[in-house]
Amino acid sequence: MVSSQAQAKRILLVDDLEDNVSLLEAILAEEGYEIDSARNGKSALAKIEASPPDLVLMDAMMPGMDGYEVTRRIRENPQLPFIPILMITASESASIPQGLELGANDFIRKPIDFEELMARVKASLRLKTIVNPSQ
Repeated sequence: MVSSQAQAKRILLVDDLEDNVSLLEAILAEEGYEIDSARNGKSALAKIEASPPDLVLMDAMMPGMDGYEVTRRIRENPQLPFIPILMITASESASIPQGLELGANDFIRKPIDFEELMARVKASLRLKTIVNPSQ
């Protein structure tokens, strides 16, 4: 079921694994979201600065610049509007408190429960509307 509210919402998927991006892209596109993707932190930052998405779904653990560092840089950039960041991790050692302190809005663990994912995506997008009413 495609919700009309989701139609205009852009989500940036950031993950170094093609299979993860493909799976999430298929699920979110089915729900009516416009999807873009980045395979690493540097590419994600470039895309966010060029055209800020409505939501970032980001893998916490990536080679090079991890999701924590990307989150920190997004939050430290005064030129960027508020963008909800939902971090995704399979790692038991991922630091949820660290991610939240750096500015992530929520975490979801792999394997992903898709109903939970959609509920968290929708809640994060509602938060963006509250923080940026003109968006």
